Amino acid sequence: MEVHSGIEPMIHLTLFLLFGGICVAGAVNLLAQRHPINSALSLVVVMGSLAGEYLLLGAEFVAAIQVIIYAGAIMVLFVFVIMLLNAGEEERTGGSRVALLFGVPGMLIGTVLMAWVLLERSGTQAVSMGALPGPPKTIGWLLFHDFLLPFEVTSVLVLIAIMGAVVLASHPESVQQRNKER
Repeated sequence: MEVHSGIEPMIHLTLFLLFGGICVAGAVNLLAQRHPINSALSLVVVMGSLAGEYLLLGAEFVAAIQVIIYAGAIMVLFVFVIMLLNAGEEERTGGSRVALLFGVPGMLIGTVLMAWVLLERSGTQAVSMGALPGPPKTIGWLLFHDFLLPFEVTSVLVLIAIMGAVVLASHPESVQQRNKER
């Protein structure tokens, strides 16, 4: 049995708070940016800090997948779509009164309700590090056997989103010109 010194839990807590703070700061910056490319880069920061959190939990495979798939491939897709649509800086409006009237109280009620459910009704207990399935073979079996349908539905949705972005990005003038040439 391995005996841990008192400093190791303190380092884990410090790193958890550091990565959590970076994640929250990146998410706030994502919402505050006016240019979509800057928002996408803020989302990369959020994904990277989440990978750090996964490393602290002992889920090295999930952390690697987080960086490779989400921070890498998905964000490249997002940036490609943003550039394909030629999205410029967004205009700020005064906001909607309906959103302020119903959105803010709804958000507060939802937050209080979610906190109450998590604190009072979750029924969960602490899990020791490494107790959950984590080897790539086990995760692969779960992904491609038990959760195959959700995995494939997600793949089809991503494909539809790409096709939709290409259709939205095509200029009507160029489509009409191609049709005249035929």
